[in-house]
Amino acid sequence: MLLTGAAGGVGTLMRALLPAHGYAVRSLDMVPVEGEPGAITADLGDPEALRAAVRGTDAILHLAGISLESTFEKVLRANIEGTYHLYEAARAEGVRRIVFASSNHAVGYTPWPEGDEPRVPAETRHRPDTFYGLSKCFGEDLAQLYWDKHGIETVSVRIGSCFPEPTTVRMLSLWLSPADGARLFDAALSAADVGHTVVFGASANTRGVFDLSTARALGYEPRDDSEAFAGKLIAEQGERDPALPEHQVLGGAFTTDPPIWPH
Repeated sequence: MLLTGAAGGVGTLMRALLPAHGYAVRSLDMVPVEGEPGAITADLGDPEALRAAVRGTDAILHLAGISLESTFEKVLRANIEGTYHLYEAARAEGVRRIVFASSNHAVGYTPWPEGDEPRVPAETRHRPDTFYGLSKCFGEDLAQLYWDKHGIETVSVRIGSCFPEPTTVRMLSLWLSPADGARLFDAALSAADVGHTVVFGASANTRGVFDLSTARALGYEPRDDSEAFAGKLIAEQGERDPALPEHQVLGGAFTTDPPIWPH
């Protein structure tokens, strides 16, 4: 399996966790991958290097790209054109399964469900909150095109926030633990007949806002819950305030101008 973005935050976590699920990981990043002298250093803008990196693999976990808001030109090159180059390399080399790291920011202007309102389903229409979120919408639509036209299957995972532990009160609802992330990516890589499937990526959080039914249908069984961190975070930051504009939509502070990190 080819892992793009292997030197990044989520990529580093998955390099450590996916081998236990039975994967032989071939790492790729635009910068050297620490501790892996055999990793491939290549840019998503280099189609020939991508073809060479993809050659002989049976699947791709695509995590590479810009993970925060940036200028449109930078997002265009890394996230939009880069993802296109990767899909073209997969098509040319006969790779039939890609797991695409999408984001909750593809639907960032979707209202936050309050009280007894149902959790947000995976079929929620695109409502990007940034150029970054827009690039994830493009990636999902590109995946649909390559399934319909070329038969390349993709699971697009709208990741909430994948960190060792949540760092904000908002993140208590969106957190994807690294261990659950590996379980979800394993399910997405191994499930049969996925076509193009969109799922939300989160743990079994007590305060969760995502409907995980499409992820569970792949065989994903989350085991972790952010509630273990709730007391400390609420004591430090206070409860989430629905009166604040950035707390009224899924994208949170990505919808402020300028956006406030982290996501």
